[in-house]
Amino acid sequence: MKQWLLNLNQREQLSLLALSAALVVYVLYMAVWLPVASGRDDMVVRNQHLALSLQRVDAMVSQLMVLRESGEGQSNKPNLTSVINQSTSRMNLKVSRLQPNSRGELQVRLENAAFDDVLAWLYEMEYAQGLLVREVSLTGSGSAGRVNASIRLARAS
Repeated sequence: MKQWLLNLNQREQLSLLALSAALVVYVLYMAVWLPVASGRDDMVVRNQHLALSLQRVDAMVSQLMVLRESGEGQSNKPNLTSVINQSTSRMNLKVSRLQPNSRGELQVRLENAAFDDVLAWLYEMEYAQGLLVREVSLTGSGSAGRVNASIRLARAS
């Protein structure tokens, strides 16, 4: 290759050297500069989005602090246990166990209840009372149309 280069006249050698230098600059631009510049632009956009998110969070924190200070954030909702006791007695469902847990949820055990009544009660709990039905386990109780139910309920956040 060196021999081939030396066989070229000086003008061709200079042209080849200039072309090689231009090719090296182009490869460096494409392989190094463009990815770095593109990454920088992406980071600027992400930074702007994060700054907007931070502003929204700051505004929400300010609102929350104002609500806490004014007392408006406190709810006057009835106790979860009393809501369940009232609704089950109204729908003639027999509660055999009512057990709260550490997450503020309530485990309700219904025995030998009519399946349709259990479904109606779950509907009322979720849509009328605004509770979340976290888990439901139904097993047959031996009689037609009757079930044993274990239900975990929680307040909606």
